[in-house]
This record gives sequence, structure tokens and C-alpha cells, in this order.
Amino acid sequence: METLRPPRRRGRAVGRLLLIRAAIAVPLLAVISVALFALASLSPFDPLAGYLGANYQSASQAQREAARAAYGVDASWWSAWWHWISGLAAGDLGFSATQSRPTSEVLAEGLPFTVGLSAAALIAAAVLAIALGGIAGMRTGGVLDRVVTGAATALAATPPFVVSLVLVAVFAVGLRALPTSGARVPGEPYTAAGLASHAVLPLVALALSQVPWLLLSMRAAVADAAGSDAVRGARARGVSGVRLLRGHIGPVSILPTLALLGTRLPEVIAGAAVVETVFGWPGVAAALVDSAIALDFPLFAALSVLAAAAVLVGSALSDAAALWLDPRIELAG
Repeated sequence: METLRPPRRRGRAVGRLLLIRAAIAVPLLAVISVALFALASLSPFDPLAGYLGANYQSASQAQREAARAAYGVDASWWSAWWHWISGLAAGDLGFSATQSRPTSEVLAEGLPFTVGLSAAALIAAAVLAIALGGIAGMRTGGVLDRVVTGAATALAATPPFVVSLVLVAVFAVGLRALPTSGARVPGEPYTAAGLASHAVLPLVALALSQVPWLLLSMRAAVADAAGSDAVRGARARGVSGVRLLRGHIGPVSILPTLALLGTRLPEVIAGAAVVETVFGWPGVAAALVDSAIALDFPLFAALSVLAAAAVLVGSALSDAAALWLDPRIELAG
């Protein structure tokens, strides 16, 4: 009886899994977009207020009616959705009223900043959590374990904006070691060095918001694996230390953390909105909040569907990684 799949067979299984997830994602994203327009239509906010801004209060009734007709505010939500989805199929994402420019320009300008910051923060958080969680799980009850788990628990209870403000107060205001906001010096072009220095604080703030649950999950998985019969047998054969963790405990323990990593993307997106606001990072996460409040349908729908797609991609990739790493997992069907 074959218990281990060769790499080629595992590769085919991973490819099949990703194809299945892609086939499911397309109609699912369409349903999500419909739900977004339907729920947004129930909002108590008047989208015209977002479109007119400061002129909303001083506008006459006739001016408001003309603006409603021009912006199509009075159209039913399903008509608005059909107009948006038809434009999307033609490559037209519409015009963002809150940003006063085409939605495609908003995404092209801000999306690389948000994706870069979020991806780097999630990778940094995963590396730190796996390393510290693995060490703490190997020494449960020890001083390091108590310090690490205590710090993770405290950090999990601390909102990202508090972490961000503390970092600003210490490193930007107190030590004057790092910039307080933005991604470049005002009036100067973007440079690699400028981006790196300005990204340190928002990157650390966003990464720290993701570390606790990943760390605690890794620590619990390592502690469970360390007490298994297979590991006890390895210890009896003289295997210990890094070799034991890398060869016997790590491959099994990392799977729950990978699964959790794929589900953390909504938290990363929510945290990015807060962090970008505090640090003035020129991404699109804050624009998502603004577009939702003002019912800026073209921008709100585009960002929300992209966020949902990111969650689906993250979940699929984490499952694919687990399928590749653990030969005991089989793809049903």
C-alpha cells in the first residue's frame, strides 16, 4: 500500500486543487458583488452627500435632483450592479466620485502599496510566529514559553491603531529615527530607500497585529507533536534539538499554521486600513472605508471584490501548500 505520493503526483494534485478553487471562485465572486450592491442599497447614508461633499448642504432641491439623475443615484441596486458588471466585462471599472477620477487610476496608484505592505507584513509575521512558536512549543512551561505566550496574548488584545500610535510616539517622535507618515519626503519622487525607511513602522505595526494567533497556533501544534509517539520514538533513537524540530515536529506542526495563515487575510485587510490611515501610507485600504461610507459603488465594489478574491486565493494557496507538504492528505474525488 502506497502511503507517500511522489512529487509529480503531488504536483498534479495541487494543480487540480487550484483549478477547482478557480472554477468555484468565479461564480462566488459574482454572488459577492451582487450581495454588495444589495446590502449597500440598505445603507442609511445618502450617496449624494459623498458625491457633492461640502456642497451637499448648500445645494437646492433642484440641484440635488439634477445631481441624482447625473450620477444615477436613484437607479435600483440591480440596475447599478448590472451597469457595473457590464463595464467590468468591458474593462471599464467606472468613475470614483470620492476620489474624483477613474477607479482604474485609483487602483493602479494605490494597490501596489497596499499589496506590498500587506504581503511583506504577513510574511514577516509568519516567519516570526513560526520561529518563536516552535521554540516555545518545544519548551512548554519554561521561561521563554511564558514570556512569548504572555506577550502574544497581550498583543492580541491590543488594537492595531494603538500599536501604530506607540510606534510613532517611540521611534518617530521620541527617537526621531524613522519618518512619521507617507512613503516619501514631500515634494520628492519615490525612491527605493525612501520607500524602505517610510515602510518600517507601518510594516512592523501590521505584522505585529498578525503575530499572536499564528504564534499561539504554532506553539500549540508543536507542543502536541512533541508529545506524540513518533517523536518519543525519535527521542529514544537519540534525535534531539533542531534536528528533531526540523525533521519530525516541524512538518506536522506547520500545517495548522498554514491553514490559519490563509484565513488571516480579512484581518490583514482590516488592519491595513487602520495602519494606512495612521501612517498616511498611500494605499487603497483607507479608500475602501471612504467608498463604503459614501456609497461610491464603482470603487467600493472593485475594492471589495478584490479583497474577497485575495481571501479566496490565500485560502487556496494555504490548502495547496498543505497538500504538497503532507503526503497523508489526499484530494477527494
